[in-house]
Amino acid sequence: MIEKKTNISAMTVLILGLCTIALPLYLTVVIAFKQPSEMTNSISGILSLPKTWSLNNFREAMEITDFWHSLRNSLLITGLSVVLSIVVHSLMGYALGRNKAKSKFYSFVYLFIVSGMFVPFAILMMPLAKQTAELGLANWFGVILLYVVFYMPMNVLLYSGYLVNIPMALEEAAKVDGASTWRTYWKIIFPIMRPMHATVAVSTALAVWNDVMTPLVIMAGSGENTLPLAQLNFQSQFGTNYNLAFASYLLSLIPILIFYVICQKQILNGVVNGAVK
Repeated sequence: MIEKKTNISAMTVLILGLCTIALPLYLTVVIAFKQPSEMTNSISGILSLPKTWSLNNFREAMEITDFWHSLRNSLLITGLSVVLSIVVHSLMGYALGRNKAKSKFYSFVYLFIVSGMFVPFAILMMPLAKQTAELGLANWFGVILLYVVFYMPMNVLLYSGYLVNIPMALEEAAKVDGASTWRTYWKIIFPIMRPMHATVAVSTALAVWNDVMTPLVIMAGSGENTLPLAQLNFQSQFGTNYNLAFASYLLSLIPILIFYVICQKQILNGVVNGAVK
């Protein structure tokens, strides 16, 4: 009886969770294919299916956002940010995770870096804009460097925490065989942390891909746009063109959705391989 009640409760929670995801996604798809004349203030007018399914909104949205150019910038910034984050943050997480319990210095550095999670971007916005302009970094390269710094606290926390699951015996055996610390890390530790690499890649990519404020503040006046920046063109002082905006949102969703599916498979494979070994 108790088990049956538990199953019903779990099913209810799952249904509610599905509704919170399915309804916004349904509205996004429906509005993206509708014409502005089909949009009414009534709930039935918003929820109803389009009278004719047309790709005109998508074509116009791609023209307004200069889609392929903006997509290239977003892919470049997101890809390099993810790669640099995995390499730099995993190294820092390894160094701090293995030494913070032995040394007060490493423990202080670890706490100092992790405390960066509590510093809001609004406080740093104006100083960063001024410094990047003075250093000639008011471009996509400067944005990438800032992303690597911004997501360092959380990623270092994740990597150092994951190292607890990796026994020191592996590194000790490698040292006995004559491997240096550098070689031990790249040949043994780095491959073992593949599930965490995928987790960091997904979280970092999602944050970078959807971010508006950092490119808006740093790249202002450079003439270069990412997809979120280009989508601001749909908003005006007097309103928002929801049909074109939602069509553009669907287009920008596709690349990051594919990336998420690929990384999800890597996480599952890493967990299974680790269990078998």
